[in-house]
Amino acid sequence: MSGQSQYGLSEQVQSGQVAAPDLAYLPPMPRSYRPKIGLVGAGGVTEYHLRAYQKMGLEVAAVCDVDFNRANARRDAFYPKAQVCKDFRELLRHDDIEVIDAALHPEHRFPLLEAAIKAGKHVLSQKPFTVDLDLAQHLINLADAHGVKIAVNQNGRWAPHFSYARAALRAGLLGEFGSCDFHLAFDHSWTIGTPFEDIHHLLLFDFGIHWFDMATCFLEGRQLNSVYASVQRTTYQKARPPFLASVIIDADQAQVRMALNAAVRFAQEDRTLLAGSLGTLQCCGPSLKDQRVLLTTAAGVASPALAGTWFENGFQGTMGELLCAIEEKREPFNSARRNLDSLALCFAAIQSANTGQPIRPGSVRKLPAETQR
Repeated sequence: MSGQSQYGLSEQVQSGQVAAPDLAYLPPMPRSYRPKIGLVGAGGVTEYHLRAYQKMGLEVAAVCDVDFNRANARRDAFYPKAQVCKDFRELLRHDDIEVIDAALHPEHRFPLLEAAIKAGKHVLSQKPFTVDLDLAQHLINLADAHGVKIAVNQNGRWAPHFSYARAALRAGLLGEFGSCDFHLAFDHSWTIGTPFEDIHHLLLFDFGIHWFDMATCFLEGRQLNSVYASVQRTTYQKARPPFLASVIIDADQAQVRMALNAAVRFAQEDRTLLAGSLGTLQCCGPSLKDQRVLLTTAAGVASPALAGTWFENGFQGTMGELLCAIEEKREPFNSARRNLDSLALCFAAIQSANTGQPIRPGSVRKLPAETQR
């Protein structure tokens, strides 16, 4: 017997229901490595960074921001014993701090990343990693030369529904991957009056980078051939950036499609569908924090009960994976090197939206300044 769930997902509720596969989707944690962390940048999102680190039992030893009062507020709220400073160079002189959480905007981040690597610090960089693929490669080479790890805070990889989807695909439960559809109907009006409103391609650059990153995860091992993107404004939106976007990514024998409307006030929905030769995985919910997952195969329909939320699991996952990689002397899954394809897709999509033409990923090496802000 089939029916409809509260999220609009088709599911069999009687004979077709099967136990959900037990897949490793939760954030990783190092066995014993607990280094001191220095946070550079104390903007709004760092509340979630620090909340995650507290839950993980990690120590933030210093907080740095050009706005001393803002740095103090973060310190007082989460790590009262941490030192506070205004200049990241002062923080980098602390020998006991081994890991830097670089939470600055892209246009201010490069000097910090370069200096931190040269100081022998491991780095977790906020996303998007850079606005220049050649500078990204320079930082990767520099990190290799100095024997440190550099990872990117692509926290969507550990959002419970995306992490479970990655694990299902990796375990072969979907068979040969054919397509992924992302459909997002949400309200991004909170950006009005903030610096984010100055980013023309806000959806494709700052926001969409998460979905380009997930696309590269799902398309891992396949040649990325072209990206076609289009953006539009609605007649009723108040924000300056276009709040409508669509993207088609063509890879060898697979495709990823995105449809975004950031001006939806009512009946918001976030939906993802992955289809393969042996199964289909659906994720759907009224927001990114509230997602239901269904895995349908010849065995039946499974609905795993997933723990956590995107922001909770995501920020634990990015730092946890970096620390695990340092402890195990390997490359992080969210390494800067593995983030290059995500950036290449994003840059190509922006160029496509500007020109109306499909663009080959990797052919756009640097975003124009007017595109970034």
